[in-house]
Amino acid sequence: MGAEALSGQGKGRSGAGAGRTGAGRTGAARTGSARAGSARTGAGKAAASKAGTSRGKASQAAAGLTKTGKPRPGTGGMGRRALEGKGPTPPAEMRPGHPAQRRAAATAKPAGASPTGARAAGGRAAGTGTRGAGRESSGTGSARSWTGTARPSDAPARGSGDAPEFVAGRNPVLESLRASVPAMALYVGPRAQQDERVSEAVKLAAQIGIAVLEAGPAELDRLTGSALHQGLALRVRPYDYAHPDDLIARAEAAGQLPLIVALDSVTDPRNLGAVVRSAAAFGAHGVVVPSRRGAGVTAGAWKASAGALARVPVARASNLSRTLHNYREAGIFIAGLDAAGDTEVRDLDLATAPLALVVGSEGKGLSRVVAQACDMIVQIPIAARTESLNAGIAASIALYEVASVRSRLP
Repeated sequence: MGAEALSGQGKGRSGAGAGRTGAGRTGAARTGSARAGSARTGAGKAAASKAGTSRGKASQAAAGLTKTGKPRPGTGGMGRRALEGKGPTPPAEMRPGHPAQRRAAATAKPAGASPTGARAAGGRAAGTGTRGAGRESSGTGSARSWTGTARPSDAPARGSGDAPEFVAGRNPVLESLRASVPAMALYVGPRAQQDERVSEAVKLAAQIGIAVLEAGPAELDRLTGSALHQGLALRVRPYDYAHPDDLIARAEAAGQLPLIVALDSVTDPRNLGAVVRSAAAFGAHGVVVPSRRGAGVTAGAWKASAGALARVPVARASNLSRTLHNYREAGIFIAGLDAAGDTEVRDLDLATAPLALVVGSEGKGLSRVVAQACDMIVQIPIAARTESLNAGIAASIALYEVASVRSRLP
């Protein structure tokens, strides 16, 4: 009995030890599972961190930033989408706040409508409503759908001399005053009186009756468009162009045969001034220039004319070929100067009749539509090595030939 009891107790202890060992193994398994879960959790956190970093880099790239957060060169910190264009610039009549837009809005405003009511109805959207009314919508709402509006009938033509011009620099200003260029004001810098040219310019302006005003460097830069003014600027009066029909009336008032010079695609104002000077010397009644693609009366034209612009009017034509057709209907013959002409200018039989001489540019000559409007094309014989003559010189030679023929008339 004692031995069996002892044996049973040993077995019981062995079973308890085995149970404890099994429990230890189970705890180890649980510990391993916990460790595996922790590893999985760490892996998940690392993956999430990498994904967040990737998304952060993508957002930085989309925002125009580098990896360090600095603006990417050429973007200014803006993304590619923010750098896209906004479409073509709308015309002046469709820009809120522009004087042309206000004129168009005033023209389109119904009678009896008050500005207060318009503001109350639309507020800030009133400007947008004007823009929408001024365009023909294509149904897409895009900024590219505008087609433009007609300019007001009472608006001056572009480039018609309705804005003053500024002559900058001491020598140009002094030469303009010596040539009696009509001016409105002479602007002098605070430190420009030490030069003799400035003193002479101030003296000439006072004699002519031009206002002499003192202006600072910033004001002179603004007036002259940041040109090299040297502390001196002259504000030239806008030229008052005549109508092409006024030149015929001027000849009739003088009891003379009309003699008119028309310039086709002559873009240098100095050539215009030289032609006007020759027209005054040989008895022409005026010069016609096109409104577009042609020189206008500027300070350079005044200087080249040597004051002849004060005696010979310059008319501006919206369509030069149409104006020439109107001259033909009025009984005036049209003769164009071109190197391809069949008749020499000295043999021009039309010199004894009402005549309009058309002078083209030095390089291209007469345009096709203007050449078709001419009754005949004449040429000035020159040496073969010389390609062409300056427009001002060609006009002078032709006017001299016409004047010499007319001087022999009874």
